[in-house]
Amino acid sequence: MTSAVAEERTFDAREFDGIDSVVQRARKAQAAFADVTQEAADSAVRALAWAIYRADHARELATLAVADTSLGNVPDKIVKKRRKTFGTLRDLLRVKSVGVIEQDAARGIVKYAKPIGVVAALTPSTNPGATPVNKAMMALKGRNAIIVAPSPLGYCTTARAVELMRAELQAVGLDPDLVQVLPEPVTKDATDLLMKAVDLVIVTGSQDNVRRASASGTPAIGVGVGNVPVIIDETADLADAAVKIAASKTFDNATSCSSENALVIVDAIYDQAIEALRSAGAYLCSADETRRIERTLWQRGKLNRDLIARDAKVLAAAFELPAEAASARFFLAEESGIGKAHPLSGEKLALVLTVYRARDFAAAKAIVRDILVYQGRGHSVGLHTRIPARGDELAAELDVARVLVNFAHTFGNGGGFDSGLNFTLSMGCGSWQKNSISENLNYRHFLNITHLVRVIPEDRPSEEELFGSHWRKIGYAPDADVALAECRP
Repeated sequence: MTSAVAEERTFDAREFDGIDSVVQRARKAQAAFADVTQEAADSAVRALAWAIYRADHARELATLAVADTSLGNVPDKIVKKRRKTFGTLRDLLRVKSVGVIEQDAARGIVKYAKPIGVVAALTPSTNPGATPVNKAMMALKGRNAIIVAPSPLGYCTTARAVELMRAELQAVGLDPDLVQVLPEPVTKDATDLLMKAVDLVIVTGSQDNVRRASASGTPAIGVGVGNVPVIIDETADLADAAVKIAASKTFDNATSCSSENALVIVDAIYDQAIEALRSAGAYLCSADETRRIERTLWQRGKLNRDLIARDAKVLAAAFELPAEAASARFFLAEESGIGKAHPLSGEKLALVLTVYRARDFAAAKAIVRDILVYQGRGHSVGLHTRIPARGDELAAELDVARVLVNFAHTFGNGGGFDSGLNFTLSMGCGSWQKNSISENLNYRHFLNITHLVRVIPEDRPSEEELFGSHWRKIGYAPDADVALAECRP
């Protein structure tokens, strides 16, 4: 057998038939849905939202998710499902996605929204209930159909969420095949087949999935790794910052990619900030305890699957921390190094928050930049300050898609009622992490746009207006009697 033949991928014919059947049902349902009114599209979105927002459904899915994956905790997953869904519904009902969605009379442009078709949504084990519904709402807002390819670890939860969404669609007279789940078993081969068969792929989850989506030949939108560093400067309201950081870091046991992973505290208020964090429920680890955390949380260079997104009591026991740590909400680990040799400088997905001491704001900014270069470039940065201009400074200088000032980062980054960012569970990180978007995933990413173009009064500046400053630099003096080449058609 030649090496080329040996490298060919083979698929179980039954696996292909199962995926083909799902895709064909999605195409049939989407074809009938493609020409519905805005009112009908919004009715579908409301139905999907109600499928998870309903209190008993939210609790059922949260309980199932923790039982399935051992990640996070039930109370916070209930809040996440209801809050994200409510906020996303708010955003979606305020915008148009059918017919004319934008007009610019001065430019003679009218924009018409069109469906993309069938969407494949790859979803993670950290949010096996919330993420599928969030993506389904955006997809159907654009009059598309969606097929969810869940993490195998969270399959039962995702399948139940899809079942609930299908029932709600049927209740309002819509084809339930607008939302489907990839049949078990969910394998890489099956997911690859699905991605090749659809019109758009949306990936939230592992970077391996993001890369495979990009290589599928289908237009793909992926997200990047989170590793959020947050600066506390010398002007910050320390009590407010500590309460917000604690609430954000501990939410759903730090499953969110927007959870704080490092605090960079300016030296002038370092001790006071640590005390404020301790008052908010943090346990400050000794140097020996920090090294023990590092050895335990990482196994053979990878995060310990048994410790990520687990309760603080579980971590305290695993890290062999003293009795006083058993009542802590999260753990502070002081560090000075950044990079592969210092794993605490990376994303942890656990109730461990790395702390750096910076000489001043300029030094803090440099530390944050180094952390992002190591991991998380493109994602986001937080800042607690009373100097608004420092937020502008970070936004101008750092390679991130989002800079949040005085926020509980998890609750502001993915959309909030006091944040202008749209609600989402998928954060694009731009070309910094080889993502095609540098904003929060939203309904616009699920639309094709037709541009109607009409004639407008000619908008043709003089050559002097366009070239004049360059001519003056090079000493060129155009001959007034000799017309330069026209740029007319």
